[in-house]
Amino acid sequence: MNSFQKIIIFPFVVLVRFYQMAISPWLGNNCRFTPTCSHYMLEALRTHGLIKGLYLGTKRIFKCHPWGGSGYDPVPKKEKI
Repeated sequence: MNSFQKIIIFPFVVLVRFYQMAISPWLGNNCRFTPTCSHYMLEALRTHGLIKGLYLGTKRIFKCHPWGGSGYDPVPKKEKI
């Protein structure tokens, strides 16, 4: 990941880290997946960049409901061209 990409995703990383530190402790340990949705979002942003990372992270958050899945669900590897 180059410096420009790091600058672009930085505000989103800050938002997720704020959630992890300030909000998540109040909600308790309710995550159905490993890694947690917030860690998944961070890893997706760092691996795939802003657009695809946000897409993958948002898709994962929408899977987190009583009828959704659970268990180990890693961020897909970046395809090399």
